[in-house]
Amino acid sequence: MKLATIRTGAGTAAVRVDGTEAVETGHPDVGALLAEDGWRELAAAANGARHALDTLDYAPVVPRPQKIFCVGLNYRSHILEMGRDLPQYPTLFAKFPAVLIGAYDDIVLPAASQAMDWEGEMAVVIGARARNVSVEEASGHIAGYSVLNDVTARDWQYRTKEWLQGKNFEATTPFGPVLVTSDEAGSDSRRLSTVVDGETKQQADTGDLVFDAAALVSYLSTIITLEPGDVIATGTPGGVGHARTPREYLSDGTVLVTRIEGLGECRNHCLQEKPRDE
Repeated sequence: MKLATIRTGAGTAAVRVDGTEAVETGHPDVGALLAEDGWRELAAAANGARHALDTLDYAPVVPRPQKIFCVGLNYRSHILEMGRDLPQYPTLFAKFPAVLIGAYDDIVLPAASQAMDWEGEMAVVIGARARNVSVEEASGHIAGYSVLNDVTARDWQYRTKEWLQGKNFEATTPFGPVLVTSDEAGSDSRRLSTVVDGETKQQADTGDLVFDAAALVSYLSTIITLEPGDVIATGTPGGVGHARTPREYLSDGTVLVTRIEGLGECRNHCLQEKPRDE
């Protein structure tokens, strides 16, 4: 099953995506749907207003997650290109909901940064409350998977040892277009690619993750209760612009495509923010 949050004249609506149409579930967004007991059955039985797929305006698949956890240095290829050792534990940081945009929205390149980089990632969305769950139990708490790009201000990220400031510029993180439920998503091994202005910059298999989805859900649930709709961005593979010689970054007008086999793609134009004095 595929779920999405779309923008309508009345706000937003959660939909089940079927073939050539999307059917409203009666919830304002996918996060609200996932908070319901029996959300799978509710979504499968939904028979609300219908929309043609070619008319949809996608919002972030979960517009306002309570928590967005991100994992740094989680692909073996990316760790090696950054000159680091394989980690014993996940490297964690957080994002806030205001960074999220829809799968086809413009990425706003902040005037304050001159080093905005791409980071294609697979996102895991929680479907059932998880606290102190084992790796074996973790899959039962995953609603499904989606596509995300952790667009990063490298010049701000490395101002300090903590990465938060480089990861939270507003309206920079595409997320969607759909949530593919875990029963349909199938294998943990999926091809991920990031394409910048028609040139493939990242290619990887999600099977290259050091810490996979189940391991991350288990680890994070030991720290804090994961709630339905929470998001885990699982990390990016090798091929980021900052690691290239010479370094490469996003610029005004760049088209960024983030694609994961079986999950869909985000396609976003970059729009340069004007400086304050303009």
